[in-house]
Amino acid sequence: MLDLKYVKNNLGIVKTGIKKRRANIDFTSLLDNDEKRKDRLLKIEDLRHKRNVVSDDIAKLKKSGQDAASLIEQMREVSETIKKLDKELSTIEEAIHNFLITIPNIPHEDVPLGSDDTENRLEKTHGEPKKFDFKVKAHWELGENLGILDFTRAAKITGARFPLYLGNGARLERALINFMLDIHISQHGYTETLPPFIVNRATMTGTGQLPKFEEDLFKLEGWDYYLIPTSEVPMTNIYANEIIDESMLPCKFTAYTPCFRSEAGSYGRDTRGLIRQHQFNKVEMVKLTTPETSFDELESLLANAEKILQLLELPYQVVTLCTGDLGFSATKTYDIEVWMPGQDDQGKYREISSCSNCLDFQARRAGIRFRRKDKKKPEYVHTLNGSGLAVGRTFAAILENYQQADGSIIIPDALVSYMGGQKVIVHDA
Repeated sequence: MLDLKYVKNNLGIVKTGIKKRRANIDFTSLLDNDEKRKDRLLKIEDLRHKRNVVSDDIAKLKKSGQDAASLIEQMREVSETIKKLDKELSTIEEAIHNFLITIPNIPHEDVPLGSDDTENRLEKTHGEPKKFDFKVKAHWELGENLGILDFTRAAKITGARFPLYLGNGARLERALINFMLDIHISQHGYTETLPPFIVNRATMTGTGQLPKFEEDLFKLEGWDYYLIPTSEVPMTNIYANEIIDESMLPCKFTAYTPCFRSEAGSYGRDTRGLIRQHQFNKVEMVKLTTPETSFDELESLLANAEKILQLLELPYQVVTLCTGDLGFSATKTYDIEVWMPGQDDQGKYREISSCSNCLDFQARRAGIRFRRKDKKKPEYVHTLNGSGLAVGRTFAAILENYQQADGSIIIPDALVSYMGGQKVIVHDA
């Protein structure tokens, strides 16, 4: 959430940033409500001052034995007016808050201008895509032929866009989760967490999923609870409405969780395979930092995610998202896209991680602050998040990049120990 004072004092910058995002927001009602807020505050302050003065007069009259009934009646009316104004003020402030939480974050000046993902800026590539001497298959065909993926029975159990992993498929998914967590904990210094997979409305609002993206969420019937779309949501909110000491920063959390997304508006896109599922596994990284270090921490967050792909020897590229492709809460985002040779016949790069700096946008919504040494006034932390990585998409990338002519899959060296020494996946039958 943007700060009201910042919006008022930098309205031109805010409007320009919103326009870059291809959004259209009218700030008239916000500014009108802010004037009403100041008017009510001034009236309340004046009436309270009057009440304090007259209360002293009433006390003096009573002490001298004089009649104070008329003044007492006046103060009763003043008190009722203050209550009325307080109620009006509360309504106005709620309207201001409800408006502010619908405004997206302002893109950083380094973010390229563009309307969609075709205008993202390529930053670098790593690794060379393998040349195959046979016709490559997509991961869903490889998985089903090997008996380690079954989308038909998953659909029978639940519905479309749910996976069923079997045998070595389930083991490979688990191996990837443990491998990613171990690297982030032992080499990158993150604290492992196992957060709730269900969160409340305040938590979803804190990270920006609500109110704008409610249709993308799975809500529990009869409860104001939601299944998490990513563990960014509970991990970012660990210190919600708290003031932490500067010495604790940066806080670095990682977690494996399943993620649940309705994928509203994506019908017809990636209907086959593991790319766009209603339920998928992900290892996530979250950081809480001081404002002056957040962009350095973004670069290290990106490097942490890249390290997983490097160890798995999977080719990838890094892009900076343009203004039209930027997420609601982010000021700058890097996407890591892994090479998928079985996609669209010719192969293509597909997103496997997004690493974002949200500045104080989420912290302001969630009330996450820190206090510097020898300073009394607390400040908002900066929050960052990144996939480290999307497990199902990593699974898919391994199947496609490590496939053999006979349909078997070579297990990357980094995962062999996690697979109990197994080096090749063949049909489980």
